[in-house]
Amino acid sequence: MLGLLINEMEQKEIEYLLKRELEELLLDMGDNRIDHMVKRAMRERYRVLFQMLRRVASEQDCMKYMPKRRETYRSND
Repeated sequence: MLGLLINEMEQKEIEYLLKRELEELLLDMGDNRIDHMVKRAMRERYRVLFQMLRRVASEQDCMKYMPKRRETYRSND
C-alpha cells in the first residue's frame, strides 16, 4: 500500500484524467471490431481505474462510472 499527499487542484486533475480514460474505455468496449481478448483486458483496466476513481471522486460522480454486473444465463438444455 502506498500513501500520497496531493493538494485539491491535483486531486481534481487526477479525477478528470480517470474519468476521461474511463469514458474512452467505455467507448472502445462498445466497438464490435475489437477482439474479445482485448476487451477482457480493457474490462480489467476499467476495474482498476474505477477503484482509483473511488478514492478521489465523490460517491455521486462514481455512480456514473460504476461497472455493470455481468449476468450469465444458463439454458436448461
